[in-house]
Formats: sequence, C-alpha cells, structure tokens
Amino acid sequence: MKNKHLILILSSIFIATFMTSVETTIVTTALPTITSDLHGISMQNWVFSMYLLTTAISTPIYGKFSDQIGRKPVFLIGLFLFVLGSSMCGFAPNIVFLIFSRAIQGMGAGAVMPVTFTIIVDVFPVDKRAGIMALNNTAWGISALFGPLLGGFIVDQLNWHWVFFINAPLGILVFVLILFGYKEKKSVSTSLPIDYIGSAVLSVFLITLLLALQFLGNKDSSKMSAIILLIVSFASFVIFLKQENRSINPVIPLKLFRNRTFSNQIFTALLLSGVQIGFQIYFPQWLQSIYGVSASIAGFAITPSPIFWLIFSFGVGPLIKRFSPKHIALPIIVIQTIFYIPLIFATKSLPMILFYIISAVTGAGLGTIITMNTVIAQVEVPEENVGVASSMLTLGRTLGQTLMTGIFGLIFNTSLNYGIQKNNGISISKINQYIDASTHKLVSTTQSSTIDKVLLVAFHNVFICAIILFIIVFLLNLTDKTNKTIKD
Repeated sequence: MKNKHLILILSSIFIATFMTSVETTIVTTALPTITSDLHGISMQNWVFSMYLLTTAISTPIYGKFSDQIGRKPVFLIGLFLFVLGSSMCGFAPNIVFLIFSRAIQGMGAGAVMPVTFTIIVDVFPVDKRAGIMALNNTAWGISALFGPLLGGFIVDQLNWHWVFFINAPLGILVFVLILFGYKEKKSVSTSLPIDYIGSAVLSVFLITLLLALQFLGNKDSSKMSAIILLIVSFASFVIFLKQENRSINPVIPLKLFRNRTFSNQIFTALLLSGVQIGFQIYFPQWLQSIYGVSASIAGFAITPSPIFWLIFSFGVGPLIKRFSPKHIALPIIVIQTIFYIPLIFATKSLPMILFYIISAVTGAGLGTIITMNTVIAQVEVPEENVGVASSMLTLGRTLGQTLMTGIFGLIFNTSLNYGIQKNNGISISKINQYIDASTHKLVSTTQSSTIDKVLLVAFHNVFICAIILFIIVFLLNLTDKTNKTIKD
C-alpha cells in the first residue's frame, strides 16, 4: 500500500478516535449547562450511562460483522450512526430526547472504536502495530487534555448545542476519506448465517447487568428492581453460553477463551480499566473536598495520566519482542499497587503532589499494559477472528469502566451513609455543599472536621477496592504459563 494511502487511513483513524473519545470529556464540562437548560438534573447520570450502555452492547456484534461482511461497511455504518446521534443530541429539546440520542451515538461508537484497531491490523505488520496504536493513542490523549477546555470554550462562546454539532463536519470528513481512500485487502465471506439469537440474548445480558449496577449505585433506586435485573442478567448469560456453543457462526466464539493468553489480555484490560475510572472520578473529588481546591485545579490531577500513557505506550513494541506478556505486566502491577497503598491510609496531611505522581504512574502503567493487551489479543487469534478479538478488548474496557463505576459508587455511597448515621450533626446535603469548591468554605470548622473523616473513610474504601483489582490482575497474569514473545 502506498505511503499516501497509509497517511490517509491513519489520519481517518486518528480523527475517528479523537471524535469518539472526546465525546466523554467535552460533555463533562458542558453537562451542568445542559441539564440546567433542559431541566433534567435528576436524569443527568443517564446522559453518560446510556452512551456507555449502547456502546457496550453493540461492540461485540459489530466486531463479528466486521469479520463477516468487512471492516469498511461496518465502520461507515457506525460512523453514520455516531454523526446522526450527535446531530440529534444538538437539536435535543428535552432531557429524554437527549438520552435517546446518546443511545444512537453510543451504537455508532460501538463500531468505530474496535474497527479502528482492526483496520490497523489489516494495514500494518505485527512489528509496526504497537507503534501505530501508540500513535493513535495520541488522539485519546489530546481529547483527555483539551476536551474539558474545548467544552468550556464552546459553552461560553457559542452554546452547549455545538458540543454535539462539532462532530458532524469531522464525521463527514472521515466518512469520505474511508469511503474513497480505504481499500480492503480481501473479500469476506457472507455464506455463514448471522447469529441473531446470540446477539439478542447478549444484548439482554449486558443491558440488565449494567442497569442493575446503575440501580445499586444509586441510593434512590429500588433495590428489588436491581435484584430482579441481576437474576434476568444471570439467566440470559446462561442462555447465551448455550446458544454460542451450538451456533454455527457465534457472535462471540467461546473457543477463543480457551487460549489462556488471549483470555488474560481481555480480563486484564477489563480490570485495569476499572482502576482507571476509579482514579478519574475520585481523585478530583478528593482534592476538591478534602483540600478545598477549585474544580479546575482538582481536574488537573488527571492530566499526568494521559501524558504518561502516550509516552510509555510507544515503548510497547520493543518490550513485546523481548518479554512475554506476564513478564511485562507483573512488575508494572506491583509498582502501581505500591503507589496506591498510601491512599488507603491517607489523612488530610498527605501532600497533594502525591496525587499527581500517582496519576502519572497510573498512566504509564496502563498505557503499557493495555496497549500490549490489544496487540497480543489480536495476534493470539486466527485471522478470521481479528475483528472479534478487537471488539472483545474494547468491550472489556467499556465493561470494566461501567461496572466499576457502579461498584465504586456503591462503596462510596454506603460508606457515606454509614458515616452520616454515626454523626448526627451532618447530612448528605451538607456533604454535597462541602464537596462543591464554591461552597466549601461556608461549612463550619466543627462540621468540616467531621465531614473530612467521613469522606476520607469513603475514599479509603474505594481505593481498597482498587488495590484488590490490582491483586486479581497480578494473580491472573502470574498463572499464565505462556512464556512466548511476539516474535515467536
């Protein structure tokens, strides 16, 4: 393939990755304005949850379709849905329509994200993929760094509608570039029947599981509803396994998971993505509430992570040629665990600079391991299943973030409620006032001391859970008997 075509494809992938990844960070900044304008503050969590939900549901289905009908048509369909959903979000007259539009947007992102990885596999040889993926990660890094600033600028200078409209010209540009510039190397077979039953049951399983965790993490939701959803989720999972075992062309070939190295890559990415979302949510909240810094200063605690993620992901290529996956992952996990241990004992006297250091260590470690997970997962499967492998990695990361958001929220809220019951002088409204930087100083000194203790216990419990995730990942990789490198 000529260099100009490679540059064209890389540019398209880069823009598509930026477009889908910035959607989370840019909306975060604009959300208070959006919910105020649409009078939907009680439903604001669903603006994020619905996007993640439909992304998670559609990812494995698109992955299978990309292997069966081709990367290009699936990518273009996903891109069309993403731009359509974005435009609908921009025109949203109320919060319900916005949430519905976010669902369509997520269905598009579910195709765009994994298929970009698959196109890289089709176009570049194995020894180049880690470097190309690291280069593509710069799009994610740029969105993480500048997304909030861009969101704030758009809201201040234009209005929140343009937070979504901005995707339209970018999406159209990528659509045209891929439509005319990307030629698939081989034709694909469509003779095998599509596993519609498996796709439907998988959707039911993911929807009920993610909704149950959302309900469990929200103290105002019905716990009985969450239990019923968990039962339905478990039943649908069992049905899904049976369906995939008897299907001629399963949406997720379960035989792939018999490969221990492949399975480890998926579950490692899932669990570490859970750690990632934990520090992204609770680091700024910790700094804002305990140290009383502004929201912008607290938000900068996340900034070192994408920077070091990008830097260290470029070193993955040489590493996987010299070391087996577990010998790369194990020392990194040990180092990250050591840096997280102070968070479970921290008092108000803990130097704030340590949060920025831990953020950098998190980015460096996850940038190395998750980039490695992607490359190894694709190498470990037959060529006809590369699309499925890419979608499984993406699904694992999305599920890890979504599931652990619910679990961390459940731990944090339970700890807060317990602390409130033990201290009659404080309430959840008073804690909310204390967490908000603009009203932090309005809380009396006596109450602030008590609230600090309650919040610190909640933060400690969240990061005890994060350390448990590190331990599970360590044991998972320790038991991997494979010692082969990528050149093998």
